[in-house]
Formats: sequence, structure tokens, C-alpha cells
Amino acid sequence: MTSELSRRPQLQHLTAQLDELKARGTHFRLRVLDDVQAPVCTYDGRRVINLASNNYLGLTAHPKLREAAIQAIKDYGVGSGAVRTIAGTMKIHMELEEKIARFKNVEACVVFQSGFTANAGTVSSILGKDDFIISDELNHASIIDGARLSRAKIKVFRHKDMAHAEELLKEVASDPGHKLLITDGVFSMDGDIGPVDKLCDLADKYGAIMMVDDAHASGVLGRNGRGTIDHFHCHGRVDVQVGTLSKAIGSLGGYVCGSRDLIDFLYHRARPFLFSTSHPPSVAATCIAAFDLLETEPERIERLWDNTRYFKAELGRLGFNIGGVTTPASETPITPIIIGDGRQTMDFSRALFDAGVMATGIAFPTVPEGKARIRTIMTSEHTRADLDQALETLDRVSRKLGIRTGA
Repeated sequence: MTSELSRRPQLQHLTAQLDELKARGTHFRLRVLDDVQAPVCTYDGRRVINLASNNYLGLTAHPKLREAAIQAIKDYGVGSGAVRTIAGTMKIHMELEEKIARFKNVEACVVFQSGFTANAGTVSSILGKDDFIISDELNHASIIDGARLSRAKIKVFRHKDMAHAEELLKEVASDPGHKLLITDGVFSMDGDIGPVDKLCDLADKYGAIMMVDDAHASGVLGRNGRGTIDHFHCHGRVDVQVGTLSKAIGSLGGYVCGSRDLIDFLYHRARPFLFSTSHPPSVAATCIAAFDLLETEPERIERLWDNTRYFKAELGRLGFNIGGVTTPASETPITPIIIGDGRQTMDFSRALFDAGVMATGIAFPTVPEGKARIRTIMTSEHTRADLDQALETLDRVSRKLGIRTGA
């Protein structure tokens, strides 16, 4: 059957595009994790130092999260059986939303199946064709897709350029319709922090709805990982906060925080919420346990930042381009190694893997042409020995491939 399908002409245009990716050297295959997501783990049968995971605080395998998942399965079964609005809202879902709302210092919270659906579902439901979206040019794809689905008029400002953002707000200030000003809290490809405080000033000045996607900031920035709103002391000034349960929290899902009316509205109008079966109770339970740990084990965040500072400093000492010249400078545990050429970047990533380091190559269209990079991410659970071995491997392999370092 497979061979017969492969001969059908209906999807040959996809094969042609895959062939083009292969010719450009940017085609990839999925690597398969054989064991636990950890600082050192096994992909495709090879033991590697993992610099590619979003598991910032090492919670994916934490004993308390495992115990919470097992107990929830025993108590509630393995699934919820329905969407939230029909029969799938369980007590444990409400407990999770209440816990997140308290943690984020807001009135209410709603949990989505992923961070992507949280962004896309929210933007597309709270705005319409007569409204305006003013968005940072490097905002996440889920924000871009949500903006398109909303049918609102989209205006894009240069990355973190407050003067340009204000210029666009001025252009539409007298037009009817709502205005949404939106930014990532931490930008996922460059690791720089969005200027949330300055954008809040603009939102207040022009009466715009203020929205922040804090996916890579939750669990990383602010008191006990409360995110950029706490980092910039902007509580009460951000109307829509989006976060993820899939990165530092160690599990799965996304959430939106804000006023009770916002959350009630999303219950009624956010299509991913309305048309997706709710989380298994085990997932909700692990997330509840993770938020408890953010409060009781703050040393995890301290270790994360200790590792981050060390690794950045050593990459710079070795002469790698880690941003700040033609790309934004990283300020978080996300540290890109800018290569530029897509083929060279993917070759570097594959060679690193063969040498024992998992570090993902990212090229166009995820990043612009000419700005391909190896994206590295620190976690709290990497040891200094892990980092030193990874740095030695990065240096050695880059020299072998002719990727310049300054050392």
C-alpha cells in the first residue's frame, strides 16, 4: 500500500519541496528519545549531553510529579472523556487553574491543550476584522497565526523598537476598533527579553489591550519563576498573560491569565478550548505539583541561572557568535550560536550529535535566511562537568568544520 501511495501524483508537489530542502542541506529527520528527558540522555541509541530541551528546571522526571501523575490515574482514570464545555471539566482542572491564577497574581486562568492553542485561540477570539494588532516582528508563530485568524488588521513593529511601536499606535489611534499590543516575554530564537514595562507604558498611553506570551519566561524570570510581568513589576498592567505548562513546568499545555471576564469569554469563544478534549487528570496533577515546587525549591532557578551565566561566558571566550551584532543579544538560558548559512548549521548540528552533544540546528523558515543558528538551552540540572564537556565538543567540532572561533 505504501508503494502504491508513493506513486500517486496528488502529493508530488510535497516531494518536490522535500527534495529542495535536501538540496539546500536543511532537511532533517526526527531524533527519537530512548529514555527520560534529562541533561544527559539517549537519542537514537547514542548517549548525548542534551542542550536542546525546554526542560529548564528538570521537572519532567521529578519524583513528586511522577507520584502526582500516578495518584491522579488511580483516583480519576487516564482521560477526561469530553471537551471542557460538555462533560470534561474535572475538579482537578479547576484546581490547576486556581493555582496558576494565584501564582500569577490575577483573577482567573484557563488552561489550553498547548501554548500554541492558548495564543492562537485567544488572539483570534478577542479581536475581529475591525480591530488592530500591533505585534513585534519576532513574535512566536502562534501569535502570528492567531492574528491572521482574527482577521484584524496587523501592523508589525521592528523588534523591540518602542518608537516604531508608538508610531504604529498613533497611526490607528483615531480609527474605530480595539487595539492589541503584543510581545513575547522571552523571544524563543534569540533568548532576549521583551521590553514589557515600556510596552505597558504605550498600551496605557493609547488605550491598547496589552498581551504578553510568557512561554519561555514562566519558571525562569521573576520571583519563583512568575515571569516577565513580575520581573518588570507590571502586575495589573497586562490584560492577557499567556504561559506554557510544557517547558519549565515539565508537563504539557498552555494557559491564559487575566480578568474573570476575559477567562469567562474564552470559555465561550476560544475555539481550541471549545473543540478539544481536556487534559488527562494525570497531566493536571503533575502541573499542580510543579507549581508547588516553584515555591518550595527556588534553588532550581538559581542553579539554572548559574549554569546560564557560566555557559554564555565560556561560549564568548571561545569566540562563538552568540548574538548582539546582527541578531539580538541573549539574556536568558536560550543562547544561540549564530552560524548564518543553513547547510553549514545543519552539518554542524549533525557533527555535534555524532560527537555526543545534542544541539539543534535551526534554519529558514524558522529564522530568516542568513541567520541560521545552533540553539542551546541551559537547565538547572546540567552539572559543571556536563557543560565543560559540551563546550570542549563545540570547540573541537567547530574547528574541524572550519567554523571560526576567536580562541
